[in-house]
Amino acid sequence: MANTATEYIQHHLQNLTYGQLPAGFERVDAYGHPQGVLTEPTWTFALTPAEAKEMGFWAIHVDSMLWSVFLGFVFVLLFRFVAKNATSGVPGKLQNAVESIVEFVDTSVRESFHGKNPMIAPLALTIFVWIFFMNLMDLIPVDWIPGLATLAGIPYMKIVPSTDPNITMSMSISVFFLMLFFWIKVKGVSGLFSDLALHPFSSKNPVAKVILIPVNLLLETVSLLAKPVSLGLRLFGNMYAGELIFILIAMIGWAQLPLHFGWAVLHILVITLQAYIFMTLTIVYLSSVHEEH
Repeated sequence: MANTATEYIQHHLQNLTYGQLPAGFERVDAYGHPQGVLTEPTWTFALTPAEAKEMGFWAIHVDSMLWSVFLGFVFVLLFRFVAKNATSGVPGKLQNAVESIVEFVDTSVRESFHGKNPMIAPLALTIFVWIFFMNLMDLIPVDWIPGLATLAGIPYMKIVPSTDPNITMSMSISVFFLMLFFWIKVKGVSGLFSDLALHPFSSKNPVAKVILIPVNLLLETVSLLAKPVSLGLRLFGNMYAGELIFILIAMIGWAQLPLHFGWAVLHILVITLQAYIFMTLTIVYLSSVHEEH
């Protein structure tokens, strides 16, 4: 399908996209062969990057959705299996690994979260393991699953959900709404407004305090909105760069194996670190809305 290095890279970075093409759109397949002109708006899978772009905002990245949901089920079923078969005696390797992860996350929550909320630890565990599983897909050779998909007639298949900004930003926005929910639940609307309007600058003088409110609102609102943006883009940027390096290594040919192995060993640290950072910042953000200044 890819005749040049540029086409190879573009193919591996393109998502399997489902959306609506407008009437009058002239379709071509991945090889440039004409597929006819649409007589009416049509929901379909994009055959080319140009079609995916034409589908606009409401298009769905089916591969990202498929793999993220699948890996979420893997996490739930794996941990459920270990929990149901846990023994008080000498644990097996799988139980020992799961217990180590749970203890690690629990320790992180105890050190970073200073409020009282029984949902934080399960949420942190879910975020850490789920993102780790999504990142781990980056270690699968880049041609294996997309190659099988091509043989099955599927034009594109990206298997690392965390290299899709739609996935990482949706997770960070979910954390943002959880922040707002618990902010209002713990402190009320008045407490939320007070945190935004009376910090970081404050004064005992009532007039000065009123004057500082617009300044505080501007600074705190920008800081608040920057949190989900930085949270999502940080994960996306690091994982996307790692995937791109794997693609470039794959283009070398027969000499790619030692380079692929070397980068994979280094990338294991990146995979784990990015999952840990996302989890830790989530804990810190939720802790901040539970605390009194």
